[in-house]
Amino acid sequence: MTASPYEDAPTWPAEFAARYRAAGHWRGETFTSVLRERAEAHGDRVALIDPAPERRAWTYRELDERAARLAAGFRARGIARGDRVVVQLPNIAEFAEVVFALFRIGALPVYALPAHRETEIGYFCSFAEAVAYVIPDQHAGFDHRALATAVREQAPTLKHVFVVGDPGGHTALADVPCDAAGAPEDGPEPHDLAFLQLSGGTTGVPKLIPRTHDDYIYSLRGSNEICGVDADTRFLVLLPAAHNFPMSSPGWLGTLYAGGTVVLCPRPDPATAFPVIERERVTMTGMVPPLALVWTDAAASAEQDLSSLELILVGGAKYSETAARRLEPALGCRLMQVFGMAEGLVNYTRLDDDYETIVGTQGRPISEDDEIRIVDDAGQDVPDGRFGHLLTRGPYTIRGYWRAPEHNRTAFTEDGFYRTGDIVRRTASGHLVVEGRAKDQINRGGEKIAPEEVENIILAHPSVHDVSVVGVADPYLGERTLAYVILREGAEPPGALAVKRHVRAHGIAAYKVPDLVEFVDVFPQTGIGKISKKGLRTDAAPASASTPPAQN
Repeated sequence: MTASPYEDAPTWPAEFAARYRAAGHWRGETFTSVLRERAEAHGDRVALIDPAPERRAWTYRELDERAARLAAGFRARGIARGDRVVVQLPNIAEFAEVVFALFRIGALPVYALPAHRETEIGYFCSFAEAVAYVIPDQHAGFDHRALATAVREQAPTLKHVFVVGDPGGHTALADVPCDAAGAPEDGPEPHDLAFLQLSGGTTGVPKLIPRTHDDYIYSLRGSNEICGVDADTRFLVLLPAAHNFPMSSPGWLGTLYAGGTVVLCPRPDPATAFPVIERERVTMTGMVPPLALVWTDAAASAEQDLSSLELILVGGAKYSETAARRLEPALGCRLMQVFGMAEGLVNYTRLDDDYETIVGTQGRPISEDDEIRIVDDAGQDVPDGRFGHLLTRGPYTIRGYWRAPEHNRTAFTEDGFYRTGDIVRRTASGHLVVEGRAKDQINRGGEKIAPEEVENIILAHPSVHDVSVVGVADPYLGERTLAYVILREGAEPPGALAVKRHVRAHGIAAYKVPDLVEFVDVFPQTGIGKISKKGLRTDAAPASASTPPAQN
């Protein structure tokens, strides 16, 4: 077995853990115990629907049994408690089967997105010392088996590649499950790590976020109470299931916790999702602002019956008030804004909030024990109504990234507050209004991009002397990426398309390829000679609102 992950994950001080248990936030549950209890209580209720390509519906009992058999198969192949397994699956039923099997063992899923490519996956497997990697055979025209072959050469700990579908030269996931009878019950404790999520990051590849069973399940329970999730909820998973938002706000894990039904959607576009809503009588879903705009525009001409929809949650990026006002009339359901982060803190507007609060704020925290500080550049608290830097700590906000002691010293205060990097103000009612990001991280329609990662790739182009990547305002995505490029002396301009092709050729997720490329002679500088990204953003003209972004 590889080195224990638990000693590498900063945790809550004992006095805080005792407080959260005494308050009833942490109830000693694990994901394995939750699924077993739901299977015993209402085993014949449908837990999961995968509508494509042929409709599959699994009951709670079937999901629990599938997870148990797959866990036994994983154990038989040497995967043990504490091992890390990179999971890169699209929105298919096997995603839930795999992660609940890993939960049962006490192995840790490392959630990768379908869009990630060799640069990111190679890093995840190497840094996490992953023993296994779970993929589809092909997804969205991309062959993940070839990617897995390349990654195995970079990650010496990677022993297994499990494939949903045709395995090629790897192992078919369908061949892994075995008889679960008599399998050892050596799964995790409630305070143990449940999985590792990916941070958005501002410096290169993402950091790993350690989440425990206790803290994450509390966030599910709190989200369910706020959003009204119960056994009758039919939640549509539009965004990649590995994202924190569709997983826990309240998401597919929150829906399973409540005994409801999760409906997976292969693509989020209206042409795909609207028929699924009509057929499966979906009641709730969550989406990022760009998708909400698309749905709002498409609803007027929709032929499908969307009347089952009761609530749409919009989060992942700032939702403009103008767009928020259009959603309810267009789609005929309630809107709830969500503002949160995979590191912990989640804010919701409430069902009983007045309309102006719902469209004009990004909500207030889940928990009475979510501590919020809003401070100025000197770290001093600012009064309500003033914008400042958001700091937070609480019963489901981590106390440090996994194996990142140097970064943790700057990302967290000495007394455990997480520096989120967001600029917000707090209203008299306790709701937060988000102004933007203090960090350089670019939020492209909910997908987080670290400029440094893209800049390093562009710098490798033989014609490039220097580059600075910034986010520019975009009414559709919130931000698009703009790469300012200074050429080497005497070099012929390669053209914007050639720069994009160069980035794409380095095996990076498509959403990180710059939307725009401009060639300049110099960058604006700060008073001490550093590149002024603020100046670059100011110089950039906002992207046109007339058309959605082209695919890179």
